[in-house]
Amino acid sequence: MIARRGVRGLRVEELAAEAGVSTALIYYHFKDRTGILKQTLEFISDRAERYTTERAADAPPLPAREELERTLLLELQDTAEVRENSTAWGELRASAVFDETLREDLARATRIWVQEVADLLGTVRPMSPAVALAGAAERLTALLEGLSTRWLSGSLPLAHARTLMTDAIDAEVARLGS
Repeated sequence: MIARRGVRGLRVEELAAEAGVSTALIYYHFKDRTGILKQTLEFISDRAERYTTERAADAPPLPAREELERTLLLELQDTAEVRENSTAWGELRASAVFDETLREDLARATRIWVQEVADLLGTVRPMSPAVALAGAAERLTALLEGLSTRWLSGSLPLAHARTLMTDAIDAEVARLGS
């Protein structure tokens, strides 16, 4: 619902109706609007981790560079799940400007994501200093968020967004190797 209507358009009564439960039950589980937003952030973070890490049980592990690219590019795929996740993330990020509690939760989720990307970069360039890996991960995740927003808003074709992301990964890996 947040992906479709935004945080400001979220009405607990409509959320309850869509879920087929009472408004009281929503408040019982989430306490308040902030609780709903926190849980949404946790849900989309968990779902993104699932769709970027799931693979067939018999699939061989990918080389480190391919795993890095695969993980990041899975955030730029034209599926309902990714569109919804990316849109909700953008809505929560925009709302965090005005909501300190949400800002803290979003910052924590972002730090975790940046660290995961830094860890992947570290498998590609194991001799790189942690500060360099963290910087590269910050740049890549920030670029990915921007590309995703442009793609979702129709100002950038998906194929071009994916090409730009791949080029950025190449540049960051090369920078870490120099």
